[in-house]
Amino acid sequence: MDQGPVIAAPGRAVQQGLASDAPAAHAGSVTPKIAPAPPFLASLGWSAAFAAQVSPDEQSLVPLRIATVHRARMSAQGLDGPVRLHLPPQITTSDFAVGDWVLAEPGTHLLIRRLDRHTLLQRRTEGARMPQLIAANVDTLFIVTSCNADLNPARLERYLALANEAGTTPVIVLTKADRVADPAPFLAQVTGLQRGLQSVAVNARSAEAAAALRPWCGPGQTVALVGSSGVGKSSLLNTLAQKSADEAQATGSIRESDAKGRHTTTSRSLHAIPGGGWIIDTPGIRTLHVSDIAAGLDVTFAEIADLAPGCRFRNCTHAHEPGCAVQAAVAAGRLDGARLERWRKLAEENALNTPVVTGARGNKSVKPFGKRR
Repeated sequence: MDQGPVIAAPGRAVQQGLASDAPAAHAGSVTPKIAPAPPFLASLGWSAAFAAQVSPDEQSLVPLRIATVHRARMSAQGLDGPVRLHLPPQITTSDFAVGDWVLAEPGTHLLIRRLDRHTLLQRRTEGARMPQLIAANVDTLFIVTSCNADLNPARLERYLALANEAGTTPVIVLTKADRVADPAPFLAQVTGLQRGLQSVAVNARSAEAAAALRPWCGPGQTVALVGSSGVGKSSLLNTLAQKSADEAQATGSIRESDAKGRHTTTSRSLHAIPGGGWIIDTPGIRTLHVSDIAAGLDVTFAEIADLAPGCRFRNCTHAHEPGCAVQAAVAAGRLDGARLERWRKLAEENALNTPVVTGARGNKSVKPFGKRR
């Protein structure tokens, strides 16, 4: 797990850099027993892993879960419902993601520190030095596409690699199933994109969608929605969270000519699902560049990763080298050549875009990645 920055509150010492998981215990000290979480906190996603990070001298602080992140402010959910967090000087919201757990002073809601994350969805954007945080502590990622021309296996593989790198469980959700005679051909296009991948076709506006997705939306579970604009993420959120007309997220139509949508969601936010789960809505992603996802690619393209050790050369690109086990599988009809080409494109893009740490020990620097593809 990562390590969150320590934030100074009045009367607390300021530490530079990153915080450890918890302050070191004194020799001979007894580890405090972790009390069961209140039911609401447990349903919000609080677990023993988070409770174990709270040191004895932090027991008076209140745990809160980040619900919205804006440029200069954040809100959170806790035992007292939604609250606005107060940020100490020199702390920016860019270090936090919707879904993060933080500790805050009771009453004032002054943010003290962020707890280590269980999972983190992030991506690099054009021209940015740091990754953009999408969502934290997500159990299941609903990758939303639709039963029309928007369905693009190559794009879905990018989302799958992102989910796998983060450690979340990906599920493909095909919306607009009510607008086609039979969604089966669309489901068939996504079935083989990853081993064990589950996919569901729904009408995002129907209550039946909530029933179909209920296995991933139970108490204490957090799901996040990602996908292109116009595929029905906001409609799906409104259905799963049972939003009233006054509370509903705005939804937008798509151009029928090319199934392209318009942005209606402009920020990330956390919403309750009746029954105990929580859902994070995210803006549509126009272009998803890959970076720092080598492990995620190995999971997404496991059939290629399994064959690679059988190649004659350890750094085989599976393109032209003699003794390539992957090319042999393509020639024998055991591996789809188009799938291999999509893997190669993503692997090359990932290698080009991933920053490399160089330099002698104690004098490390990050080499900028090349021209983005």
